[in-house]
Amino acid sequence: MRCLLFGVFSILAAAPTAGAADPAPKPNIVVILADDIGWADLGCFGQKTLATPNLDRMAKEGMRLTQFYAGGATGGPSRRVMLTGRHGGRAATPDQPTVASLLKKEGYATACVGQWGLGPVGKLTAPNDAGFDHFFGALNAPHANNPYPEFLVRNGKVVPLKNEAAAEWKKWQDPALPDGGRGVAAKKGNYAPALLLDDALGFVREHRKGPFFLYLPLTVPHANAAAGENGLEVPDPGEFAAKDWPAAEKGFAAQVRAMDRDVGRVLDLLRELKIDRDTLVLFASDNGPHTECGHKPEFFQSTGKMRGTKGELFEGSIRVPAVAWWPGTVAPGTENNLQWYAGDLPATAAELAGVPTPAGLDSDSLVPMLKGREEKDQWKRKSPLYWETSEGPTAQAVRFGKWKAIRSPVGTGELVLYDMSNDTAEKRDYSKRRPDLAKHALNLLDKNRAPDPNRKGPEPAK
Repeated sequence: MRCLLFGVFSILAAAPTAGAADPAPKPNIVVILADDIGWADLGCFGQKTLATPNLDRMAKEGMRLTQFYAGGATGGPSRRVMLTGRHGGRAATPDQPTVASLLKKEGYATACVGQWGLGPVGKLTAPNDAGFDHFFGALNAPHANNPYPEFLVRNGKVVPLKNEAAAEWKKWQDPALPDGGRGVAAKKGNYAPALLLDDALGFVREHRKGPFFLYLPLTVPHANAAAGENGLEVPDPGEFAAKDWPAAEKGFAAQVRAMDRDVGRVLDLLRELKIDRDTLVLFASDNGPHTECGHKPEFFQSTGKMRGTKGELFEGSIRVPAVAWWPGTVAPGTENNLQWYAGDLPATAAELAGVPTPAGLDSDSLVPMLKGREEKDQWKRKSPLYWETSEGPTAQAVRFGKWKAIRSPVGTGELVLYDMSNDTAEKRDYSKRRPDLAKHALNLLDKNRAPDPNRKGPEPAK
């Protein structure tokens, strides 16, 4: 009897105690970043002419983030902010950690499929050195903008494609060049965006048991400036071929349609593999709509009533459409109008992986809102919302509460102050009427700008 009782007590001691629970499984994370989509280019954000049924369904099944901001006014800075969680006022460092390196340490398989283009800053020059197990795509933006390049890059190795550059672009088909891969094709055999999407789906299938992190920075609907007025080319314009529209608008519409279809393919695969309830999918754009190759954002009213386009710091450039989808976790058909931005990805990923947010980041976690744990009126942003441009006329901007301030040129220009609660067109300047807020804004602009020898524009006073 004593032996029997001892055996029973041994089993009970080894069993989990009442109320104890295993750590929650780490969800998969998929980030789909469109290239140059305006806030109102999607049906679920008010678009009337272009149909985006898959993204509309994603929003119906998930959450629209109506005050989501890009990390910058152009693609490279915006993608860098998203991956590092450090806003555009912070100097990039050679050993800058990324959301991929964070998740890799926590057992995630990590992949970047699409365009890299973060700039020549240490390990950020190469995806495989920045935490990604797998990379397939283009390393620089001009290469990514060419839909029919002669090659792509997979994990540091050149992958030849069945395309041939026109004679005047042959000299650029050297992968070692900073802008290698740019140009226009004379012979077209492989449409790069299709190859990239297939590779991304293959990664998901291979790592279906999870956890995995897929970063999918799309190359559409960006224009290929090298092609001039034909820079929005697609294999098939489809139903838009018969439209009485300029060629650039037909191309843009066809690219938006293809982008929406690709988003649908990702979501359909997650459902097919029965891992949709284990996967958070975030969709956003790297910045607002471009004005390249004859495309005019006003043709489709891409920014709604907001002012500005890509490259500026007005709302039309940096406020972008965003949708969060996670069946069973994110309440369907919901809307969140709090202020988020691309740089919040690292903090969000850290919480989902069950680890603290690394110190020194400008990043807030979206998880409490995604899971409905925190009321909107109780939430307060901890990290600053700051942007800066160094291309063309320099400018810097900061958002605090309902206010937004812009100064151009950086450090020396005159400040303008707008009330975002009722003036997203940014027409009424309050800087003279509210000198107290203007002074506070100037302090924030100076405070959030760190010295960087590689950046244009004057440095703040020490």
